[in-house]
Amino acid sequence: QFAGMWYVTAAASNCSIFLKMKDGMKSSITTISFTPEGDLAMKLIWPLLDQCQKFELLFQQSGQAGRYTGTSDQEKRDVLVMETDYSHYAIVHEVHQSETEPSTALQLLTREQDVSPQLLQKFTELIPTMGLTKDMLAILPKSGECPEGRGWH
Repeated sequence: QFAGMWYVTAAASNCSIFLKMKDGMKSSITTISFTPEGDLAMKLIWPLLDQCQKFELLFQQSGQAGRYTGTSDQEKRDVLVMETDYSHYAIVHEVHQSETEPSTALQLLTREQDVSPQLLQKFTELIPTMGLTKDMLAILPKSGECPEGRGWH
């Protein structure tokens, strides 16, 4: 149910790179699929510096519903789907355990690029509960860039 295409329409993070870039960021497309083993595969397309950057991430099932762990040795990421109705929105919490700079992120994923004020308010109210502050929030404007993301599965 969670698989398919989502737009990242808002994000908050205490990651220094995110904070430097957030004012210039635009909405990105993420395509989520599941492997036969039940692991979560994520393909992201970010419009960055007039180019479309593609990333592929794989997260393994952790045994807890909605919680996945990154498989990369360089960085340990845990992803938790906090809340979703599967057809309109999902709120995802990501913890990046790095020796140099651990960080926390909260992302609002929506099936459409338009996001309702009620949903945005719900997302904004969650930010302080994750140890983040509202000045770390980026509401990502719509992007017509990287349309190839729609067909990139």
